[in-house]
Amino acid sequence: MGAMSFMSPAQAERPVIYQVLPRLFGNTDETRKPNGTLAENGCGKFSDFNDRSLGALKEMGITHLWLTGVIEQASGTAYPGRPADPADILKGIAGSPYAVRDYFDICPDYADDPAQRIEEFQALIERCRKHGMEVFIDFVPNHVARSYASDVRPELSFGEGDDPSQFFSKENNFFYVQPGMADGGPPLKLPTEGKPGCTGRFEPETDFVRVTGNNSITFAPGEGDWYETVKLNYGHDFTKGRDTSHLPGPDASPDEVPDTWRKMDEIFAYWQGMGVAGFRVDMAHMVPMEFWRWMISRARERDAEVYVFGEAYDNDPAKLTDGNVLDALLESGFDAVYDDPVYDICLGLYDDFHGGLKWANDLDELTFTGERFHRSLRYAENHDEIRLASPKEWGGLGMAVGRPVSAVMFGMGRGPVMVYSGQEVGEPALGAEGFGGDDARTTIFDYWAMPEFQKWVNDGAFDGGRLSDEQRALREWYGRLLAVVKEPAFAKGEFYGLNHANKENEAYGRMPGETVSGHWLYAFLRRDPASGQAFLVVANFHGTEALHDVRVRIPKHALEWAGKTSGRLSFGERLVDDWQTTVEVSVLPDDGVRLPDLPPLSARMIELR
Repeated sequence: MGAMSFMSPAQAERPVIYQVLPRLFGNTDETRKPNGTLAENGCGKFSDFNDRSLGALKEMGITHLWLTGVIEQASGTAYPGRPADPADILKGIAGSPYAVRDYFDICPDYADDPAQRIEEFQALIERCRKHGMEVFIDFVPNHVARSYASDVRPELSFGEGDDPSQFFSKENNFFYVQPGMADGGPPLKLPTEGKPGCTGRFEPETDFVRVTGNNSITFAPGEGDWYETVKLNYGHDFTKGRDTSHLPGPDASPDEVPDTWRKMDEIFAYWQGMGVAGFRVDMAHMVPMEFWRWMISRARERDAEVYVFGEAYDNDPAKLTDGNVLDALLESGFDAVYDDPVYDICLGLYDDFHGGLKWANDLDELTFTGERFHRSLRYAENHDEIRLASPKEWGGLGMAVGRPVSAVMFGMGRGPVMVYSGQEVGEPALGAEGFGGDDARTTIFDYWAMPEFQKWVNDGAFDGGRLSDEQRALREWYGRLLAVVKEPAFAKGEFYGLNHANKENEAYGRMPGETVSGHWLYAFLRRDPASGQAFLVVANFHGTEALHDVRVRIPKHALEWAGKTSGRLSFGERLVDDWQTTVEVSVLPDDGVRLPDLPPLSARMIELR
């Protein structure tokens, strides 16, 4: 793969992102009452991101904080001048960060003085910069809370002036379900009827009903629908297919674009003006590519360095392109997109996922994705996915499974990498939390606290004082991994996979009964042509078996690619210990380099010198 430039001009460093919900991060309350209120369960604050905690994150290698849930969401908690939202349109008492109530306001839960929440957030941005880190927040373009109404910028509220008698109109902000499009008719009938504090109704949608955030055209959304949200209209009727070529181009003036475009551009500009360095875009594939080209170009006129990365899934039928939507988003101006396919393969090694168990060899097909390969954001956890340390998932192998998974994911490309708060100490997300249930995920809907992460927080000391030796070792390991993947071979270099060249190599981790190699062992080279730095990355994904007498063959073409064609080559481990060896280059294509024993769930990053 050829070298590609994708980062914004000032992004000299490979982004290492730490996703964190302020609600959870500094919360030291250990009550954890299912469905508890803020008063009962406590809540983290912006002020918890202080010099101690930010210094520790910077020391671990973090360059950017993705603060999840900063923008005011619908919530069951009332504040002066801000009544609580009805329980019928909430998921959880705290509310989902992805049901935005006012795009121009900040969640008051996180402020020591809710009346000063904007000022406290700006002070946090400055504290992060003082520690050499920048702040990303969510941008949720596809949908808003049913209760959306901006009291900060009421003239820019979505839905003002809409014509509810039309399912679709270019100038409407929402889609309105019409008689005959679905069974029944108004009022809106929510799946909450009979639940505590619920009636199954939402008074503003008595005479009309809006389409849900997941494109459900119904008067009675179900439990599986995003019933707490309503879909935004970007000037394209999604029921007419994926052809959005009728929409304006990237150079259109604001008066030439749909109303929703103008409002979203104002929102983006507002947060850029606040000092936010970039945005994680939620469900970016459900919004027209023409909008992204237009808005990102305008955002970069305001700040050439703004960083935009998108959550997107090419296998979602709701995507608005016939081609690969990840490629389409990159072509539309995104800096990076989620690498869900690599995540799925790694999870599929341990769980029957998407049609059967996977082999490490299955990763190879995902290394030929062109420009996208080096512009993919790679993660082993995020708020939507199950925890690595969950005893119910990832083969029940515990926190150590994160080592080979993260080493391979973070090591294979040049794109940004992401650690989810708690991953580094093996947070397992045990038990039912409230609306989030017992689903192996840390809840984003409830007031809660992470018990294992609290051992690192240690009553506000942020020093890991209550962690076990195993947890402390894991966190230190992540720090070493993040340091290595910032080096030139990983941050700027190319990729060369070695599993294909070792399938017939019986000394390549082959297990009894297997006729080819590459089930649990994965290896590749990374090399930066400019500096000449090169690494061999090797991971043993097996949960219980050490791999002995492993020899990794490096074919002649790979050696030429790496600029190592003759003489002796030194191999020196950089991630876990000081192992090293020296091998004649001429023997590597056939005999390979012999490695020390690879324990279960382990990885090595070996520099070629």
